[in-house]
Amino acid sequence: MKKVFICGESWIGYTLHIKGADSFSTTGYKENVRWLKNALELAGYEITYMPIHVALSEFPDTVEKLKEYDMVILSDIGSSTLLMTTPSFTEGKKAPNRCEAIRQYVMEGGSFLMIGGFLSFTGIEGKARYGMTAIADILPVKLLPYDDREERSDGCTVELMEPEHPVLKGIEGEWPYLVGFNKTVEDASRGKVLAKINGYPFIAVGEFGKGKSAVYTSDCAPHWASPEFLAWKGYNMIWKNLADWLTQK
Repeated sequence: MKKVFICGESWIGYTLHIKGADSFSTTGYKENVRWLKNALELAGYEITYMPIHVALSEFPDTVEKLKEYDMVILSDIGSSTLLMTTPSFTEGKKAPNRCEAIRQYVMEGGSFLMIGGFLSFTGIEGKARYGMTAIADILPVKLLPYDDREERSDGCTVELMEPEHPVLKGIEGEWPYLVGFNKTVEDASRGKVLAKINGYPFIAVGEFGKGKSAVYTSDCAPHWASPEFLAWKGYNMIWKNLADWLTQK
């Protein structure tokens, strides 16, 4: 059974409630990985999931550790979490560059997928900033240097460019709407765009060194993924097809 490592899709929320002259705060922890995780498990993959707060100290930091997995997925986790480890931030200690480890992992035959979100690609207010990391070298699209979100309450339209590609084959009918995505720039020297969303790359794939990478520039969960999209019969097939193509040697 092929092994997939997923990191991201978690957050801790802090809310301040103000009721006239009184106020109080609440906190909560949330994970949104279940739809993606379930789709890949149904496709026969073994999943290891790591929440973002754990990744600060525990994310695999060498090519050797990453090679324990057939595919690595980052979904809505900013590059700062990977570049600034807990010992580095609190004590100023050196640590391996985990973005560089991912790049080298792909170049030596690994498979990598980045999924969209507020802290994917360039991200909200430019805070994800993957274009300034080694991971930019293994993405099949170019990244914008500024906030790359396109959010549309009236919905975004998907257009298939390569419907017979293995990643899209068998997914029939009209795709349900999404309400947002990360804008990226098509670059034929890096990879092939298989589908577009509002005219921008949506699903793109590429080969780098001995490995492969792909991007899916919208969300695998709410809020950009609509209820209709999550319930759509093609949802599970998208992730199965991407994983199958990426891990096929």
